Amino acid sequence: MNETHFRKLENMYLQANFNTKIYHTTTAHFSEGVAEVSMEVSDKYFHALGAIHGSVYFRMLDDAAFFAVNSLVEDVFVLTVSFQVQLLRPVSQGRVRSVGRAKYTSKSLFIGEATMYNEEGKEVAYGNGHFMKSKVALSEEIGYKLP
Repeated sequence: MNETHFRKLENMYLQANFNTKIYHTTTAHFSEGVAEVSMEVSDKYFHALGAIHGSVYFRMLDDAAFFAVNSLVEDVFVLTVSFQVQLLRPVSQGRVRSVGRAKYTSKSLFIGEATMYNEEGKEVAYGNGHFMKSKVALSEEIGYKLP
């Protein structure tokens, strides 16, 4: 696979409004069939009980699985069709990290999975999803470029 493709995906991900204005992802590293993303926990992501909201778990897991799959697709953006999340333990401080892997590929369907860890390396959530190719070309217009 193409290292330039991985770096362009990382840049596209880190520069997306969702990551610069809402969640402030701090790291992303993509390789063939694997993606890792991380972020610092902040109380702005907390629900009433003082731990990160389930939407943060979903976002971290989906992003990791999604980009693990898109690392294998060099022409178009993929789309999440469905994603299932299992929450295991609350997180209220430190850094969280999600590692995604592409598990299955065919002409029209991709399956990815991801695991999320807290700062101590304990598994806090996992998920898996189905992805498909879109008709949107990977291009500079959507941020697919080198920094």
